[in-house]
Amino acid sequence: MNIAIRIDASSQIGTGHFMRCLTLADALSLRGAQIRFISRNLLEHLQDLLLNKGYEFMMLKKQTNETSSDDLAHSHWLGATQQYDADEALKLLSDRIWDWLVVDHYALDARWESALRKSAKRILVIDDLADRMHDCDILLDQNYYADKETRYTGKVPANCQLLLGPRYALLREEFRQWRQQVKPRTGLVKRILVFFGGVDADNFTGLTIEALAGLGLSGVHIDVVIGAQHPYREQIESACLEYMFSCYVQTDRMAELMAKADLAIGAGGSATWERCCLGLPAFAICTASNQSKQVADAASRGLLYTSEINDGLKTLIKRHLPALIDNSHLIKFISNNDLQTVDGRGVSRVIRNMGCSRIEIRIATEGDSEKIFEWRNHQTVRAVSRNSEVISWEDHQKWLAEVLSSQVQALLIGYSNGLEIGVVRFDSRDYEAEVSIYLVPGIKESGLGSDLLQIGEQWFTTHFPQIQKIFACVLGDNSRSNHLFLGAGYRVESTSYIKELA
Repeated sequence: MNIAIRIDASSQIGTGHFMRCLTLADALSLRGAQIRFISRNLLEHLQDLLLNKGYEFMMLKKQTNETSSDDLAHSHWLGATQQYDADEALKLLSDRIWDWLVVDHYALDARWESALRKSAKRILVIDDLADRMHDCDILLDQNYYADKETRYTGKVPANCQLLLGPRYALLREEFRQWRQQVKPRTGLVKRILVFFGGVDADNFTGLTIEALAGLGLSGVHIDVVIGAQHPYREQIESACLEYMFSCYVQTDRMAELMAKADLAIGAGGSATWERCCLGLPAFAICTASNQSKQVADAASRGLLYTSEINDGLKTLIKRHLPALIDNSHLIKFISNNDLQTVDGRGVSRVIRNMGCSRIEIRIATEGDSEKIFEWRNHQTVRAVSRNSEVISWEDHQKWLAEVLSSQVQALLIGYSNGLEIGVVRFDSRDYEAEVSIYLVPGIKESGLGSDLLQIGEQWFTTHFPQIQKIFACVLGDNSRSNHLFLGAGYRVESTSYIKELA
């Protein structure tokens, strides 16, 4: 699969857009995708990062005449007209047909995207402003908004798939791994993490350091993280040394630092969902106008603490931080909400919706009879089945023959790299179907159940287009299946999980 990514990162744009696209690229690459980044503005250390990872990278030419005549709020970020940018992008992508084009840029809209359909079969747009029209097959907005269901009404094609909310947050694998070790924050605040993004052109970091030093918090350790090209890097490193704060420059330990912290001070944007994934309560500061609604709505949902900067950042921190530190109930409340909202599996969900699963699917045959018989009778599978008794060989053969000849049932086997990893079955009736699923005993790789369910659904709904609802019956103590179906977009109705397809 060939995937192109159009992204920029600069002192004006920041690095958040780039980092979430890089996270997506890393996950796609693990599944065999060939990745090419195209940019007009990309910080040098980020260019080096792409090349070190083995990704193709191409720079767009600068436009020497009039740079922009567009009416978008962020058109000045592009450094060219959309038409010029599209023409140059088409040249850089002309050597092959691209399965997906990923676009993450506030200065590009449907005009650019429509032009690029000459090179791309499908387009995924990453946005969180909802301030312009898009021509895309999938639109991803990973932020929490109170009005998320209506923000893109009339701004995307009727058949565009919307992936909305933090359950689709593009977080690196280390956040999901560290999540397994964290607990909701309770008790005293002993460690505070300060991070305002990879660029922080207005030096919110330096102002926060001064404010914290002025508070003289006893027994509280301060970790400060900045990017390699922070414009005030030397001053920040010097201040941290003076106040005995720990300073990390372009660190690859962000997930670890968040997991070990009790409270964070930082910006909105992508870091919000990194903190939520690890249950880290945050005093979030709106550092750009395009973050204001995101931060406000997340605060109203109990995912962070915030307040407007009226008398300067240092005054704001000195006024609010001590009260926040002393409010252990609020910190615990935010931490619990964070952990319930973001589980760190957003990348897998996005990739599955792109059709880039690690798993392939096929219809079961008579030749699978012995394997299915062995799997179904394994104690780990029987323990979560409605019928937990051992099934006889004769009953199994009769059942399999009926299923394989049925016009209303589908028995599918998922496999990866030639190895069977699980079974998914659909039993349909009129306009609904029941799904049952299990992994081959001994298969323990995380996320495979979700991948198998997703690829199975795609096969089934393609071959049974009349189906409008899928449900699953789960035993009450089967927590793994409960999480599986909730994570796949099903909702609880009594003891069943339901997913509307219409």
